[in-house]
This record gives sequence, structure tokens and C-alpha cells, in this order.
Amino acid sequence: MNKDNSGLSDLRLGARLRILRERAGLSQRALAKRANVTNATISLVEADKMNPSVGALRRILDGIPVSLSEFFAFEPEPEQTIFYQADELPDLGKGKLSLRRVGHSQFGRAMTILHERYEPGADTGRVMYQHEGEEGGVVVSGRIEITVGEERRILGAGDAYYFDSRRPHRFRQIGAETCVIVSACTPPTF
Repeated sequence: MNKDNSGLSDLRLGARLRILRERAGLSQRALAKRANVTNATISLVEADKMNPSVGALRRILDGIPVSLSEFFAFEPEPEQTIFYQADELPDLGKGKLSLRRVGHSQFGRAMTILHERYEPGADTGRVMYQHEGEEGGVVVSGRIEITVGEERRILGAGDAYYFDSRRPHRFRQIGAETCVIVSACTPPTF
């Protein structure tokens, strides 16, 4: 872990919160409920799009539970695991969408690798995603409709995609067969 001249760790507040939340075995929703804040608040703090007040951060940390001093003193070690069994991949999806991430933590990682599974009717939603970085993937089986900006394409097994993630994008499973994709994105977003 690098330290700057002030002696403070270079680990972002959002990343620090996400690591501690995941180590406590809590989803964003579960932590929000325990801390009596909205799920969006936890999401925005972890994405470093919102800086909570000291009082709000204290409430959030009480849900883990971790003190403010423990929170700022926390120095995680990058994950050293190289190989993962299928049942060790944390599933970050919900409903008809499974997003199984390679790795228990994203700390110290330069990219996220996902094993994605879209059951019939699965959709990332009408509000399209946008974030810094790039993403790409290969369709292993089934069919998926991918919209990136104004472009829309239906991809099948063996087809692939790669785009700048700052462009609005959406994934929608079509057909009767479950769609499976192996993807990667930078920087880590999950």
C-alpha cells in the first residue's frame, strides 16, 4: 500500500468501504438497511461519487460494525489467490441475471472478469449503464441484444464485443436459451 506525503493511505474511501462490507458478508442493500440509509447512498459512496458527512459515515460503519479509527487504519492486502472453483465466484447479479466475479475482492485489481448468465427475459434495464473504462466479452452460448449508444446488435455463440464504457449500454437476453458471456471491464466496477 502506498502512502502519500501526508501519511494517508491512497486507498479510496469507496473502495475501503466496499472491501469491509464484502468482508462482513453484507450486500449494499443489507448494509443500507442496517445503517438506515438508502441503497443508493451506499452505492454512490462506494463508487466515490458521494462523500458522506462524518455522521453519515459513522452510521454506515455502525452497520458493519467498524469504528471510524478502524476504518481509516484499515490496510487490506491485495488478494493473492490465483485459481477459483466455480462455487467460489461471488454472484453480484439478481433475479434472472447472474454476474459471477472472478476474485473475492477487487482491491489491487486492474480489471473485473465476469461469468455472466442471462436467463430468458433478463435485462440490465431501460436505464443504460455508463462508467469510466472499457469492457468486452465473448458470448459462449445463447443470444443477447447489446445496445451501445445508438448502435444495437444481436450476438450469438462465438460473437464478441468491445467498447468504451462511457457510452451508454444495455444487455438484454433474447430467445428461449439462457445466454452465457465471459466478460472483462476496466477499471474494476463490481
